[in-house]
Amino acid sequence: MWLPIAVLAAAQFVMVLDSSVMNVSISQIVADLDTTIQGVQLAITAYTLVMAAFMLAGAKLGDILGRDRAFALGLAIYGLGSLTTALSPNLAVLLVGWSLVEGLGAALVIPAIVSLIAGIYSGKQRALAFGIIGGVAGAAIAAGPLIGGWVTTELSWRYVFAGETVIVAVILLVRRRMPRSPSVGERVGLDVVGVALSALGLGLAVFAILMSSKWGWVQPRAAPTIGGREITPLGFSVVPYLILAGLGCLAGFASWEERRERQGRDTLLDRSLLEIRPLRAGLSTLMMQQLILLGTFFVLPVYLQVVLGLDAFETGKRLFPMSVTMFLAAMAGPRLAAGFAPKRVAQAGLLALVAAATVLVATIDVQLNGTRFALALALFGIGAGLLLSQLGNVIMSSVDPSQTNEAGGLQGTAQNLGASLGTALIGSVLIAALSSGLVTRVEQNPAVPADVRQRVARIAEKGIPVVPVADVEQAALKEGLPQSQAKALADDYGEAQLEGLRRAIAAVAVLALLSLWFTRGLPGRAATKPAEAEALSTAAS
Repeated sequence: MWLPIAVLAAAQFVMVLDSSVMNVSISQIVADLDTTIQGVQLAITAYTLVMAAFMLAGAKLGDILGRDRAFALGLAIYGLGSLTTALSPNLAVLLVGWSLVEGLGAALVIPAIVSLIAGIYSGKQRALAFGIIGGVAGAAIAAGPLIGGWVTTELSWRYVFAGETVIVAVILLVRRRMPRSPSVGERVGLDVVGVALSALGLGLAVFAILMSSKWGWVQPRAAPTIGGREITPLGFSVVPYLILAGLGCLAGFASWEERRERQGRDTLLDRSLLEIRPLRAGLSTLMMQQLILLGTFFVLPVYLQVVLGLDAFETGKRLFPMSVTMFLAAMAGPRLAAGFAPKRVAQAGLLALVAAATVLVATIDVQLNGTRFALALALFGIGAGLLLSQLGNVIMSSVDPSQTNEAGGLQGTAQNLGASLGTALIGSVLIAALSSGLVTRVEQNPAVPADVRQRVARIAEKGIPVVPVADVEQAALKEGLPQSQAKALADDYGEAQLEGLRRAIAAVAVLALLSLWFTRGLPGRAATKPAEAEALSTAAS
């Protein structure tokens, strides 16, 4: 049955495409909407926050409405958000259309996709279906910059979102020909208090982590202000307080859910799911995979565009080898799982990511080594594709068919938490390494006068921005520095920038290596026959 997977894969492609397209379209959006880069970054952050915060609620609505209806309703909401985004006259409308409306639509669609696959397919077909979905997701992540770069350069970023609206309409029409998935059983109610507590907890924690590179983790940098007064409780950054508040809300959510369970009332999340070892391992590994993937996708465009000066389309072309190998590896993953345990395939994927990041660290320089860079991206694509091919099937095969919507919600939450953490953590490493590296180099450079060293140190306390080296030299000249001193400062900045990028990629390698620990609970048996594949899925639940 190829029609259902084609429809679901098309929906998955659109869901994943958005963020990667937005990242390469920032400059034109800023110009079109007369806003700032920080404003567009706010929209990107809010999009991730909405999905992470409401994914569990979206999954529960799938139980209440039915998988098919939740999928269709989510797509309709998403299409409305895409159309609103395409027509946005200002940042406020963009925030409503993209960050809020599309985010809410995605929170319904993403759990429904995995739940529908689990309901329609079984055994080897299910493994293949999840492999296809993983490959499509990987292709969308990697092809997004290419598609977005070309459309943005040749036409306008608005055409991307207008095109998404058309694709969503086509999917909704074709969806009517899909076989209806089996009923999930007894209808349940929506735990509104649980939705509020979980959304607030995840929202606060993720938002704090995303803002850590700007506000600082412990020591305050560019602290938020209210009425012109900086918010620095007890002299510390507000970030740890927000994280603690988020964790407190999540603890309250757990207590609330336990209370409702004792009372025999409907809950937002069946907490017994988290006691299933393969499910926990799959979710943890998936979160780390997204952390690594999105962290890398934060660093690579910075290197290609800021350091090498490539435009959006050229950036997409350089990233294309990753898209090809990611898709091929995801397609080959289910076959590999028939001869090797899913645990071994996932571990091989993580080791490939370690190797890719190691090659990238040696590649980053002022001149691009095209062959080595392409090899590193190919390795990265293989590693990510192998992981994508296994984890969805492991997660959904670990639960009873009646729990697939909740498992899909957990999967979507893990994905978005990982994406948020990746951007925040790897971004923090880059900014911290750039700032400390520049201060160290400037202090040791006799060509830079003492007053300039002091000014650089003060700026570094709030985080040095990532900009082209030429911009640094021009800014220094405008401040009245002689040509020789301005060039010396720019040279120091360029060296610190490269070192910061290398450290950020090295952090990716370390995280990929540490992620091997989370794979311990993945299924350790290979399903060599269809019957055994079915047995493995049953045994995992």
